[in-house]
Amino acid sequence: PGQMSMKIGITCYPTYGGSGIVATELGKELAERGHEIHFISYAPPMRLVKPGPRIHFHEVEVTTYPLFDHAPYTLALATKMAEVAQSQDLDLLHCHYAIPHSVSAFLAKSMLNPRKLPVVTTLHGTDITLVGSDRSYLPITKFSIEQSDGVTAVSQPAGRGDLRKRFAPSGEKVLIHLSNFRPVKRPTDVIEIFARVQRGLPAVLLMVGDGPERSSAAWLAGHHGIESKVYFLGKQENVEEFFSISDVLLLPSDNESFGLVALEAMACEVPVVVSRVGGLPEVVAEGVEGFLVEPRNIDAMARRALEILGDDRLRRQMGQRARETATTRFSATEIIPQYERFYQKILSAPT
Repeated sequence: PGQMSMKIGITCYPTYGGSGIVATELGKELAERGHEIHFISYAPPMRLVKPGPRIHFHEVEVTTYPLFDHAPYTLALATKMAEVAQSQDLDLLHCHYAIPHSVSAFLAKSMLNPRKLPVVTTLHGTDITLVGSDRSYLPITKFSIEQSDGVTAVSQPAGRGDLRKRFAPSGEKVLIHLSNFRPVKRPTDVIEIFARVQRGLPAVLLMVGDGPERSSAAWLAGHHGIESKVYFLGKQENVEEFFSISDVLLLPSDNESFGLVALEAMACEVPVVVSRVGGLPEVVAEGVEGFLVEPRNIDAMARRALEILGDDRLRRQMGQRARETATTRFSATEIIPQYERFYQKILSAPT
């Protein structure tokens, strides 16, 4: 309201991961506020269950040739971005995750010159800390960010019931970890923490997600003799169902740009025990919504988790404050207008 309607092209990774979730939810909220949204990717984003009248999806088709060892997705994406921008008269492109999306946007913008097509890039942490820090990608990452017209960074509880009984039939406490199981997320540390927690009280652990460290985590659970108490659930679309039956979230990451998983858990009234890294201290206040612990301090994380799980009153208070923080400081009504104002600033800037 009070803002002119914009036509916005959004590109993100459509699979599981925080950056795709943020991008999709942003697009859906912007559409609700009257803007026309065009998702451009190789597959519909995971959270885009059904496009609405103001939400459109444009598939990037990548043709393979014997000449190419790897399909040239960056080039196909650039071509599709330019095509959609032209045919749909887009006002701007918003790319989530620098590589390769902002590179493709730069190419699309160059192809359409002198037509103005501003590009906004949102960084999600690992595109800088992992991909961008690789010497092979550092120059192109730096270039694509500098060529962007604007750069941003990211810094309902369901019912309990039968689902909880399925995993904790004897009233055990439920811990949860959700990630892409990469080394930076420290899923093996989660197992070590849980091994210590379950010595203190009856508990089970839900491991939601998948990735390269899953087999190591599963082996470690067997090594500790707790494999019957650890549930590897793989990738799940409706993660709020699992958060809603959980008592505490474990997120012992080496790095988190923002900590979307922590925020989603908090929105479901789940206290969190997380690493004191990246943007997590902006999301979690020590002793309020949970606890912040130095990364890789397994014993301290286990002690903090036991502190929450052993005191139902404290756990409920932290959960209530966690939801309050999530719904007030990080709600769509707070965040989406910030993006709208930023878009308007980019569009009104001199060429």
